[in-house]
Amino acid sequence: MSKEKKPQSRVGDDLHVDLADHMTYGEYLHLKTLLAAHRPLTSSHDEHIFIVIHHVQELWLKLLDYEIALAIEGIRTDELRPALKALARVGRVQEQLVSAWDVLSTLTPADYLSFRDALAKSSGFQSFQYRKVEFLLGAKDAKMLLPHRHDPEIHRELEAALRAPSIYDEVLRLVARRGFAVPAEALDRDFTEPHQFDPRIRDIWLSIYRDSHRYFDLYELAEKLVDVEDRFQQWRFRHMKTVERIIGFKRGTGGSTGVGFLKSALDRYFFPELWQVRTEL
Repeated sequence: MSKEKKPQSRVGDDLHVDLADHMTYGEYLHLKTLLAAHRPLTSSHDEHIFIVIHHVQELWLKLLDYEIALAIEGIRTDELRPALKALARVGRVQEQLVSAWDVLSTLTPADYLSFRDALAKSSGFQSFQYRKVEFLLGAKDAKMLLPHRHDPEIHRELEAALRAPSIYDEVLRLVARRGFAVPAEALDRDFTEPHQFDPRIRDIWLSIYRDSHRYFDLYELAEKLVDVEDRFQQWRFRHMKTVERIIGFKRGTGGSTGVGFLKSALDRYFFPELWQVRTEL
């Protein structure tokens, strides 16, 4: 008499079905808390995409903050390998931020107007995470603290970032430690102000770029910074064009000039010498 064949196990049969005493995926990610933050104020179907995109962008900004801080620490302590790795990750995150505008741009003017009034004075201009990332990259402006005076904890965090050296300030200190004659006023200055273009610093970068084999780690670091600024400008541009596509030249909900304000940001640079050095090579 032949033996009965034991049924073959299927993929997944050995997975836990009773998870009472185990951490679950949802618990690890606090998904109930995360998804509970999705609270539309109107019955408009299109408000959902607006909330999701901004939630997603805020999560990516949190990661940018984390990775840029790691890069700054690596540069400060002469550990460039982890700094370069962090900046490479920053670039990948920025790609996600840029592509998010493609999703939001499916919102038509009529779609947005169906819930815009519910936003009252709230605006992406008030994103403290975005502002902190700008401060870390060197776009310092004390006036940008004003929208956050009502929240002491966030205001303190932003003020600390405003007063601290930016990533480019730390890079210039690194370059000085390597023996280059970085002007003293670029190293010991009021860090609440943005870095201003200095032809002497451009010429230092010119020397590094012209002898990139000798100074390869500094050259690679400079190119990583250019990558970051390039993608940041792409993000700004897509933001501006998405806003123009949806509301034209109306004022923003937070009171800014909208497209006009966003366009003005395209003319500002974090690392001006790294861009001008290309003309001189």
